[in-house]
Amino acid sequence: MYVCLCNGVSDKTLREVVRRYQPKSIQQLRQLVPVGKQCGKCIRAAREIMDEELQHVPLYKEIA
Repeated sequence: MYVCLCNGVSDKTLREVVRRYQPKSIQQLRQLVPVGKQCGKCIRAAREIMDEELQHVPLYKEIA
């Protein structure tokens, strides 16, 4: 499903980016993926996807 029609960003792409880079805010997500840079209608959906994926990211302990 496309989340951002202006830039052709899908929910799958957003989920992969969030899992890999774990952005802490929508601003950090926007630096990684071009969402909300034109009409802005996708920001709410992108934030929901980001929050959902961040809840499922495993916590890693640093070794050192």
